[in-house]
Amino acid sequence: MVLDPNLFDLESDEADINLLLQYLKKQHPEVLEQVAQSASQEVRQIIYQNVQGLVGMLPSEEFNMQIVTDRDNMANLLASAMMTGYFLRRMEQRMELDTTLDNSGSL
Repeated sequence: MVLDPNLFDLESDEADINLLLQYLKKQHPEVLEQVAQSASQEVRQIIYQNVQGLVGMLPSEEFNMQIVTDRDNMANLLASAMMTGYFLRRMEQRMELDTTLDNSGSL
């Protein structure tokens, strides 16, 4: 998974007040890539299915489809995928913690 460092270059006024977006812009591309690579296969699969659901589920091998959108809608899709990823990672960590605590309680 490769992240484009220019992906976060928004021209809207919202970009000026969005603290997360400002933080992401300050990060080196290597840091963003490392975070992206840290997602488990399960998290990637759920995000993939979520984005497919948002974009549409037509099988590309049967349809010659092209999706056209504007910059703001694409930014919203990216934000949704990012928030889903962060949420899933936190839940994955919680599941690991619950499992660890359950296993330690039985000792």
